[in-house]
Amino acid sequence: MFNIKEKYKAFRAWQERPYQVAPMSDESHECATCGTQYKGNYCPRCGQSARIGRYSFVKAFLLFLDVWGLGNRGMFRSIRDLLLRPGYMIRDYLRGMQMAYFPPFKMFFLIIALSLLVDTGFNIFHKNQFEEQDQFVEKSFRTQMTDSLSVTADAGKASKELSETTPKGSVEKSDEAIQEKLNTEAGEKIISSIRWMMKNQSFTSLIWLLFFSAPMYLFFRRSPAIPDISYSEFFVGMVYTSNMMNIITVVGDFFCIPAFPIVCLSVLMSLVSLKQLSGYGFWRTVFYVVVAYLSILLVIGVIIFLVAMIWVVMKASA
Repeated sequence: MFNIKEKYKAFRAWQERPYQVAPMSDESHECATCGTQYKGNYCPRCGQSARIGRYSFVKAFLLFLDVWGLGNRGMFRSIRDLLLRPGYMIRDYLRGMQMAYFPPFKMFFLIIALSLLVDTGFNIFHKNQFEEQDQFVEKSFRTQMTDSLSVTADAGKASKELSETTPKGSVEKSDEAIQEKLNTEAGEKIISSIRWMMKNQSFTSLIWLLFFSAPMYLFFRRSPAIPDISYSEFFVGMVYTSNMMNIITVVGDFFCIPAFPIVCLSVLMSLVSLKQLSGYGFWRTVFYVVVAYLSILLVIGVIIFLVAMIWVVMKASA
């Protein structure tokens, strides 16, 4: 038990310690590209590494990754630190340690592209999870539309029966057909909108980050760790946190792990990231995140309700 405590303390110390750059080499080198004599790890004239060496399978693999923007040591370091010390890593990046880590927005789009590749069949079971999600969304909304139409039809039937028992002058025209058309068109628009968001995950994720980071910033802009953080800096931190969550999701989708534990793990890690970034306690961080999330849902719900009401009124009056 004592050994476990010591290892945990060492791990915590490593988490809080910023990345240590390797010391500069005192050896003299001659650049194989430009012939410059120099001391250090990189040629000051053309930037080539002093450790160019001969080709190997490892180097060939890194060059292959470099085609996709992944052959950078900063990418693997960024992934490791995002999973083991996310908030501290983001804090180091915001304080100026930018050459040590992969750029947040470049990583964001690369991970989104990788997630689409995994969801469309590049996983251990070759499952097209994107197609399954699309079928699930369509089936769910089709069922809701059918239930809504049956309720509308029953209401129209009851209205018709009631009108037959009343005097002719007081009979009102049934709007069953109009309501059925409105429900069908609304459902089709919702399904097409969800499909569009699923096919444009990068754009949808960025818009969601912009919405979500605004109320979050109100709670974290005077945090103990970074009391003067700006909104642009906080947004970069949210992008890195989103990258960490997407990495967990991609790994889970690759091994076809059920969505529920993956979502729980990614949400928990996002809370850990914000706790480490801000310096707040864990439960205070949870409270701020929940309040910010509920406020965003309330605003989105009001907007959707108003747009739907305007659309229904315009269609009904047409």
